[in-house]
Amino acid sequence: MIHPWLQPAWGRLVELGARLPHALLFVGAAGLGKRELAEALAARLLCDAPQADGHACGGCGPCQWRIAGNHPDLHHVVPAAEAAEAEGSEAAAREAGGKAASAQIVIEQIRELQAALNVTGHHSARRVVVLDPAEAMNPFTANALLKLLEEPPAGCVFLLVSSAPRRLLPTIRSRCQQWPFGPPDEAGLKRWKAQADPDARALLALSGGMPLAAERLARAGGAALLARFVRDLGSVQASGVLPLAGQWEAWLKSKEAQAAGFGLPELSGWMQRWVSDLAALRLGGRVRFFPAQEAVLAALASRSSVAAASACYNELAQIHKVSRHPLSLRLVLEDMLMRYARAVAGSRR
Repeated sequence: MIHPWLQPAWGRLVELGARLPHALLFVGAAGLGKRELAEALAARLLCDAPQADGHACGGCGPCQWRIAGNHPDLHHVVPAAEAAEAEGSEAAAREAGGKAASAQIVIEQIRELQAALNVTGHHSARRVVVLDPAEAMNPFTANALLKLLEEPPAGCVFLLVSSAPRRLLPTIRSRCQQWPFGPPDEAGLKRWKAQADPDARALLALSGGMPLAAERLARAGGAALLARFVRDLGSVQASGVLPLAGQWEAWLKSKEAQAAGFGLPELSGWMQRWVSDLAALRLGGRVRFFPAQEAVLAALASRSSVAAASACYNELAQIHKVSRHPLSLRLVLEDMLMRYARAVAGSRR
């Protein structure tokens, strides 16, 4: 499926035809539909009779193999944890020995891919590799892929997808034709807004203007998560930081939060955006991420200062960097909330 805001890019890809490079890198924030674009292009490249609009026909032999999930010339390289989640099997989410499936793309996957690509294509010379997210590769994996990109097998097209291209090796980026995507404009979102769930529309700003991210957040109960987040931050005082940190620890460990995929990385990201909006208001700017909560933010901004809000944002950015591997969840929450409480404590120096 090609979303409306990606249709111009799809048209350019179709126009390239035989001039398509051997490696493309789709870059943009999560929630834009980059994976869907890569899948549609892979389907087109493997189809025997693409339609006038460039899409795969869906009826030829290669299309039927692809739809059934067993096309021998289509290779997906994704973290084992994502593959297990797609299968929906708890047992599949664990590797041999009971270990949790890896969230990285490991070097063994690239070695297996290399072996597969050394074999002549089953249906034609065309082979397609979809690798997502590309930033999930560690340096060893990336170097192994680099060898394939430098000397690609004949007829092979690599489609890499990334939401964090700076985490890729420069040599990987230089071997790919980059296709950057920004947030959809109002024209591109018009159809989506007409059909989207009200909760998803309400969460669009918080999701950075990324419609698919807003939809995922809405399905995960994002409206209730946001209501609690705003209520707690709108009334927190320095004297109440420790009790609130304890409540937030229990919140993040609750079944509801875990089922929604709402953990410390997501919470600290929301904190950054909240303080960013607070600083913007203090500077006379506009709220970007929490427009519905502008009144609460304005009241907090009137008690803060530009310097305090900016310093708090920078401190939260450092916390967010280590949020996936905290030494102690409770201590990180206390630290994060204490810094925030100081920023809105009433000093206007």
